[in-house]
Amino acid sequence: MSSNSSTAASHRSTFVPETAFGVWFLRTHTWEHHVLRVAINDLKRLIDTPLPQAPVIVDAGCGQGISFKLLARAFKPSRIVGVDCHGPSLALAGEAAQRTRVSVEVMQGDCAALPLPDASADMVFCHQTFHHLVEQERALDSFWRVLKPGGVLLFAESTDAYIKSWVIRLLFRHPMHVQKSADGYLAMLRERGFAFEERHISLPYLWWSRAKDFGLLERLGLHHPQPGKRRETLVNVAARKPL
Repeated sequence: MSSNSSTAASHRSTFVPETAFGVWFLRTHTWEHHVLRVAINDLKRLIDTPLPQAPVIVDAGCGQGISFKLLARAFKPSRIVGVDCHGPSLALAGEAAQRTRVSVEVMQGDCAALPLPDASADMVFCHQTFHHLVEQERALDSFWRVLKPGGVLLFAESTDAYIKSWVIRLLFRHPMHVQKSADGYLAMLRERGFAFEERHISLPYLWWSRAKDFGLLERLGLHHPQPGKRRETLVNVAARKPL
């Protein structure tokens, strides 16, 4: 088997690629403005300790690089490293890198085996990538390895309540057997050793994440779901690798 074939087989085993619709959606204004921008702002709010000046950020599962300019604006990094295993998306990420006002490097790689040195990143940003990963524990190990002691994992994910909804099943593709609840993802992060308290966790209940009615009943004043009495659809965490 050629090395290219081996690489492709590895990606199939560790990552479920997006549908054509999904790849298109990830470059829309809705994705950038209502999903990605909102998540980055929320994650930044959850960090309550000083970050190093000009941090190095690894964007794990960077896709088409839409996040680069948003991360640059939010955290003023000295360098961003975008990693993804989808070649066509990486080509677009390379173009996005050239338009970003900080140093950005893009590389093809697997989140379960990031092609980066140990303790080389101040922050790892993982936004809506984890639910595509088959080997989630290995990915967390990889994030842990590349983070410096005291480094921050910015983790933003959709839960099983959203991923297993009919509309998401119809339009997108995911490994259903690894999907988790908000509590399940939090437990996984803690088990790996990441440290965080309640103040570092956010459970947004955004309109687009409610695939049953997209928040219509709430906007009409007919339904007001409360935390603890609803199935959470999103979980955001600013977790630290202890010193």
